Amino acid sequence: MLETSARLLRLLSLLQAHREWSGADLADRLGVTPRTVRRDVDRLRELGYPVNASPGTGGGYQLGAGAELPPLLLDDEEAVAVAVGLRTAAGQGIEGIGETSVRALAKLEQVLPGRLRRRVSALNAYTVPMLRTPGSPVDPAVLTELVAACRDSERLRFAYRDHGGATSRRTVEPHRLVCTERRWYLVAWDVDRVGWRTFRADRIEPTPPHGPRFPPREPPAEDLAAYVSKGVSTAAYALEATFRLHVPLAEAATVVGPMDGVLEADGEDACLLRTGAANPDYLLMHVALMGLEFEVIDPPGLDERMRTIRDRIDRALGRAPGGRAPAQSAAQAPEPVLGADPDTASVES
Repeated sequence: MLETSARLLRLLSLLQAHREWSGADLADRLGVTPRTVRRDVDRLRELGYPVNASPGTGGGYQLGAGAELPPLLLDDEEAVAVAVGLRTAAGQGIEGIGETSVRALAKLEQVLPGRLRRRVSALNAYTVPMLRTPGSPVDPAVLTELVAACRDSERLRFAYRDHGGATSRRTVEPHRLVCTERRWYLVAWDVDRVGWRTFRADRIEPTPPHGPRFPPREPPAEDLAAYVSKGVSTAAYALEATFRLHVPLAEAATVVGPMDGVLEADGEDACLLRTGAANPDYLLMHVALMGLEFEVIDPPGLDERMRTIRDRIDRALGRAPGGRAPAQSAAQAPEPVLGADPDTASVES
C-alpha cells in the first residue's frame, strides 16, 4: 500500500488525467478502501484542490476549477511536450499568446530536472521554425472555450461570420479542433442544419451560456485531418478536379500540403490529387507550379483549357522582338464546361 503522501500525489494525478472517477475505481487504482479514498479527497481539499463529489450510482469525484491554479503533475514526456508546444505557440499567430507563452516556458524550464532541461534546450538550439503567421489570428480565449466544449461534450452556441461578412447564429455539438499551418477549424454537428460542418475558428464568436451535455456522435471520418483538408482545399470551391501525379505518394506529400488538396495512392509510382479552385486557370497553374509531372483525370474540358493556355505561352515564346502575335478570338478558345458545382454545405466559408 502506498504511503499517505505518495498516495495523495497518485490520487491527484488520477484526478487530473480523467474528467470523472467513481470511488470504487479510485480505490482499485490506489489499492485502498473507498473510505480511505474519501479521507484522501478531504486532505486534497484542505490543500486547496477543489475536488467535487456527486452522489448516486452515476456519481463520482471530479477535479473542479478553483480560485487559483493549483500545481499540476506532469510526467517526463508531458513536461517536454508542454515546453516544446509553448515554444511553438510563441511563434504562431494566435492573438496575444506569444509573449504569454514565453513567460510560461521560462517558468517551466526553471523547475525542469536537468535531464529534461537538456532535452528541451537541444530542441531549442537545433531546430529552426519556419511557420507562416495566419492573416486572421484567433483569440486564445475563443480557442480555450472551443476546446473545453469539445472535451466536455457540451453544446456550443456562437455567432458565425461568413466570408462576405454575413452573420448567422449556430448551435452545434463540437467534436474536435483541427489546426493547419495557417488556420484553426472546428468540426461539429450542426443541430439546426442536421449535419456535420467545418467552421473557421477566427470567424466564431461564442455566445454563452452553452449546454446542455450531449452523447458524442460517431465522427464524420476516421481521419479528421483529411476530412478538413478535403473541405478547405476542394469542396469549398466551385470547381473540383482530379489529377494523376507521376510520382509516388510519399514524394508528392513533400510538395502538396493539406491546404493544397487530398492525396491518394495510385499504385507504387503514382498518386491522385483531388483539389479545387475558383476557376480553371487558377486550378491548372496551381498544379503546374508544383513542379511534378501530371495528367488531368477530370473534369471533362480541363484538358482543352490547358491546351489553350499552352498555345498562348507558345505564341508568347515565339513572338519576334517588338512583334505582336495574332490575337485569338473568344470563338477560337471557348470556355469549357467543368461540370456542376459540388455540394459545399459541409464547409462554412
